[in-house]
Amino acid sequence: MPDLSKITSIEDLRVIAKRRVPKMFYDYADSGAWTEGTYRANESDFQKIKLRQRVAVNMEGRSLRTTMAGQETAMPVAIAPTGLTGMQHADGEILGARAAKAFGIPFTLSTMSICSLEDIAEHTGRHPFWFQLYVMKDRDFIERLIERAKAANVTALQLTLDLQILGQRHKDIKNGLTAPPKPTIKNLINLATKPAWCMGMLGTKRRTFGNIAGHAKGVKDLSSLSSWTAEQFDPALSWADVEWIKKLWGGKLILKGIMDVEDARLAANSGADALIVSNHGGRQLDGAPSSIAALPAIVEAVGSEIEVWMDGGIRSGQDVLKARALGARGTLIGRSFLYGLGAHGEAGVTRALQIIQKELDITMAFCGRTNIDEVDSSILLPGTF
Repeated sequence: MPDLSKITSIEDLRVIAKRRVPKMFYDYADSGAWTEGTYRANESDFQKIKLRQRVAVNMEGRSLRTTMAGQETAMPVAIAPTGLTGMQHADGEILGARAAKAFGIPFTLSTMSICSLEDIAEHTGRHPFWFQLYVMKDRDFIERLIERAKAANVTALQLTLDLQILGQRHKDIKNGLTAPPKPTIKNLINLATKPAWCMGMLGTKRRTFGNIAGHAKGVKDLSSLSSWTAEQFDPALSWADVEWIKKLWGGKLILKGIMDVEDARLAANSGADALIVSNHGGRQLDGAPSSIAALPAIVEAVGSEIEVWMDGGIRSGQDVLKARALGARGTLIGRSFLYGLGAHGEAGVTRALQIIQKELDITMAFCGRTNIDEVDSSILLPGTF
């Protein structure tokens, strides 16, 4: 393992990832829809929230351990589902799952991952993990995907509700995003500056959507796969589909993409185990509020009925603490994870988790708390949240 001790922030990892990852895949991870206003607000709105520093409080015996949907976790953080993770670094989802397992936090695999469900199970010794599901028009494919998730020892299904149609992501359009990248002159010139990434890709067979290729009807090559995914996201998704999937799955169900109190009430009434306050990292509806701004009203409305988590803009342990103070039982990290992965593979993911854990632990202590389950809004400065 390389010595990454001089990397002291998620921003350090982002800078390295930008240098090492091909432009189209870095931009995919580090961009939002339209003007990117919501994408930026996800991060900047955390900075407006101020903490109360306490002194002469016994800071010994601190613990960050908690549970998310009944699963014990080393801190209230899980790795979020991110598409094309295996294009940030060769075998990226496998590396992320292994790092999460060693650290003691949950890992979530995306439907649109490069490594498959079976890959994760095989390379983590069938360690429990979570799976994020998109609802496709091909319901037979969905049924088989859920059965594969059960066989792979997935312990919670994360159903994403905010991608019935795709937001307009200008950088992805301009870059001509594909997996793997098309051998255009522009792409080849860029790839020539990323030798470590290219060597990693040459050493793996996983270069396309592993959960779909070879499993969905009519998908035999990359061009048909691309058209299939573009056509398959279902704009007719409804709460009836949520009920159908809940019965089909039969296990822990988490609903991702809730940003409105009315939808939060419907989510709570659905019988799901948790909901995630999330605007898809600012990649869907530009002009929506940040996740952290939407969180308190949703916690107030349904926090006593269902676990409320949040995702979006978390770049530090302080952000995790602020989310927890505002009522989030757990948080998810997407970009912070991807920056670590793009920068240094599995070791980079571990370093990202170490950074967040240490910042969370130290900040909690400065705020006069020794147990994460005792953190509430009293640690925040009134008028700043």
